[in-house]
Amino acid sequence: MIKATVEDFTEEGLGTLRIDGRIIHIPFAYPGDYILVKRTKRRFGRRIATDFELLEPSPLRQIPRCPHFGRCGGCLWQGMKYKEQLRFKAELFERITGISADVRGSPKIWGFRNVSNFIVTTAGIGLKEYGNPLGVVDSVECPIFSKRTREYLNALRGFLKESGLRPWDLRKKRGDVHYLQIKEGKFTGEVMVNLITHVQPTREVLQTFRDYFSFADSLYWSFKADERDDPKGEPGLIAGQPYIRERIKDVVYLIHPNSFFQTNSYALALLLKAVEGFADGERVLDLYSGVGTFGVWLAKRSFTVEGVELNPFAVEMARKNAELNGVDAVFKIGRAEETPIGDYDTVIVDPPRRGLKEAGELLIKSGVERVVYVSCNPKAFRLDYENHLKRAYHVEEAVLVDMFPHTPHVEAVIMLEKK
Repeated sequence: MIKATVEDFTEEGLGTLRIDGRIIHIPFAYPGDYILVKRTKRRFGRRIATDFELLEPSPLRQIPRCPHFGRCGGCLWQGMKYKEQLRFKAELFERITGISADVRGSPKIWGFRNVSNFIVTTAGIGLKEYGNPLGVVDSVECPIFSKRTREYLNALRGFLKESGLRPWDLRKKRGDVHYLQIKEGKFTGEVMVNLITHVQPTREVLQTFRDYFSFADSLYWSFKADERDDPKGEPGLIAGQPYIRERIKDVVYLIHPNSFFQTNSYALALLLKAVEGFADGERVLDLYSGVGTFGVWLAKRSFTVEGVELNPFAVEMARKNAELNGVDAVFKIGRAEETPIGDYDTVIVDPPRRGLKEAGELLIKSGVERVVYVSCNPKAFRLDYENHLKRAYHVEEAVLVDMFPHTPHVEAVIMLEKK
C-alpha cells in the first residue's frame, strides 16, 4: 500500500503521483488529493490504481451530483470544481500543443448533453464502467444528460419485462436488445427514441414498444446485424417524425439516428460564433462539413459556403438543413484530401479524431490565406501542424470552448494565417 499526494494530470485527465521514480495513474483523483493506493494493475504500459481510498480531499474538489460517479466512465472530473476544470483544460491544451488560449465555459454544466447511449446488458442497463470493458453501471439517472433519464430507463425496463426480449450478453455476444439511444432537442423539447436490437420485432412487440415510449416525437427500431459493441444499426421509423429538430439561436438543425450532431446544444452557439469570428472574406469552403453545422450557420450570416463531406447521408442532411433555413449553401459528396481548393477566402476543417492526414498537404498547396481548424483532439492537431501545416501557416489565434463539462476534453478553434 502507498500513501501519497496526487501531483498532476495526464493528458487523458488521470491524476498522477510518483513513488520511487514510478508514476501511478489514478482515475477520479485530482492534484492535492492525499490518497491510499491499495491495488494497481498494468494497462497499456502504465500502472493504474484500481483500488484506492481518499484520505484528505484536495481543495479543488466538489461533491459530485451523480450517484454513479467513481464507477461510470463518463465523467472523470465531476468531482472537481468547474472553474478548476476550465483552468486545467487550458493547461492541458497548452501542454499538448504549445498554444495558450482562453477557454469559454459551457452555459450549462448539468443536463447539457443532447444524446445518450444506454447499453442494455445482462450485467445491467446504463453506462459503461470505467476501465472495465465488460462492466456496466446499472443506472437510475444521468445528471449531465437529462432530468428525464429515470423516465427513459423505467420505460425501457418495463418494455423489456413485458416483451420478454433478452438484454445483450457482453461475454457470450448474444441477446436481443443492445442499446437504447435517446436524443433530445434541448431548445425545442423534441425527443427521439432509438432501440438498437439484434432481432426484427413482431407486430405485438412493436405495439408494446409504442405504448411504453408514447412520449417520443420520433420512434425508431434499429436492427443490428453485427456483434460489435456500438450503438449502430439500420434504423426503421416506427412512429412519429423521421427527424427531431434542434434550434441554435436563429438556425434550426434536423437530427436523425444516423447523423452526428455536437453533443452540447448550449455551448454549440459559442463554438459556432468562434468559427464565424475567425472566418474571413466572403467565400468559405467547409471541409468535413457533416450535416452542415458550420456551413449552414455561416450561410445564414451571408457567407458564400460550399461544403464537402465523404458520408452521402450526412450530405443529404446538410442539404435538408440548408433548405430548412432558407440559405444558399452547396454541399457535395467528396474526399477532403481530393477536393480542389479554388478561390476561397477561408477554409474550415473539422476533421475526424485522427486529424487531417493527407488533406494537410492539400491545404499547403492551395494558397488559401486562412484556415480555421476545429478540433476535439489536440494531439491530432499538433501532428497535423508539425507534419504539414506549419510549413505554410502560423497560429494567429485560438479559443477553447468547453463542450464536455466534467471531462478532460475540450473543443478548440484555431485560426491559421498564411505565412
